[in-house]
Amino acid sequence: MVLSGCATDSAKLPETHATTPEQHADKKTYCSDAKTSPSIICSDTVTATFDAKGTLWIVWVDRDRIYLQSSDDKGRHFSELVTVNAEPETIAAHGEYRPKIKLDAQGHIYLTWTQNLQKRHTGHIRFSRSTDGGKSFSKPVTVNDNLEVIGHRFDSLAVGKNGEIFVAWLDARDKEQAKASGREFYGSAVYYAWSDNGGENFHPNKIVAPHSCECCRLGTAIDTDDLPVVLWRHVFDGNIRDHALVKFTDWNTPGAVSRVSGENWKIDACPHHGPALSITDSGVYHAVWFSGAADKQGLFYGYSKDGGLSYSPPYSFGNQGAKHPDVSAAGQRVAIIWSEFDGSNNLVRLIRSDDGGQSWSQPQTVGTTPESADDAFLVNDGQRLYLSWQTGQGYQFKAIDE
Repeated sequence: MVLSGCATDSAKLPETHATTPEQHADKKTYCSDAKTSPSIICSDTVTATFDAKGTLWIVWVDRDRIYLQSSDDKGRHFSELVTVNAEPETIAAHGEYRPKIKLDAQGHIYLTWTQNLQKRHTGHIRFSRSTDGGKSFSKPVTVNDNLEVIGHRFDSLAVGKNGEIFVAWLDARDKEQAKASGREFYGSAVYYAWSDNGGENFHPNKIVAPHSCECCRLGTAIDTDDLPVVLWRHVFDGNIRDHALVKFTDWNTPGAVSRVSGENWKIDACPHHGPALSITDSGVYHAVWFSGAADKQGLFYGYSKDGGLSYSPPYSFGNQGAKHPDVSAAGQRVAIIWSEFDGSNNLVRLIRSDDGGQSWSQPQTVGTTPESADDAFLVNDGQRLYLSWQTGQGYQFKAIDE
């Protein structure tokens, strides 16, 4: 399925305008025209998830507003648009940024996103919820309790088995405090907040760990004991930017930092390549990441059977230039996708394992576009695996486990 226009009957364009971007002479002009209807093709990113009943939900951004749609037939048709934020605000929705969406067992919908502020590399973490099946959303609130115009960015969202809402992000408050007192502080820090009442309010912000990379997405998941796990690119001693993980001991207490990867990539910059994490019902962690180390360059996969304390030897995959991997695991079945460029087309490549990551299939191409494309993601409905991919040709959502 490729969704390229506006899939709603209630938001038709005025008669003086084209009804879809495809019928308009110039997509850029269409998308910048405030008189045209919002369209998914104008969004750089799309985020997708399934609820417990198998309904697909997507969120995307167009002209300072977030829009929600749902599909009861695995993406063949989508509902009318629902506007999440009634008041427009500048929303980060490109590259490693994008709004996040999760649902709890009761069907309540939770969204987070990063609101860009006036200064470069600054932002606030925003939250909104729907308790009526996506018909309406609460007024957005700011989750970070430090309200300085500094970096609170790259939000990540997870929902616990009992409806707990967990939000983690990269936060610059400790770096700014160090700078003010003349101390050196490498990177940023991982902070979090959580709610045990469906998002009515959040517990005070707490630090997960200092010295994270500044501009890489986080990998966040809920373990089998209903406690959060966070994976990120860390700044180790010597400005080594490999990956670290924290498993929480309870919802108020982050555990110790453990090292995930050991490529020893020394770089005085943020590579904008964050990791991804998937945890199976048996408690096995499956992680993927990128490294630019001279002797260990490319994409890597590893699994942990002891709660992140140790990992399998890293498995390298992808051709030169491969980037932005994503992973989905269920039982012994593990799937990984990533992006490549073959000189003419942007590709999405896929490998699979049926033995818990011990061995892997040969790579296959599951997505192709000659135009610009966002990072690709895996979405699992509990039965099948799907590709979610926003491209310049439109949004692609399709089963890839046939």
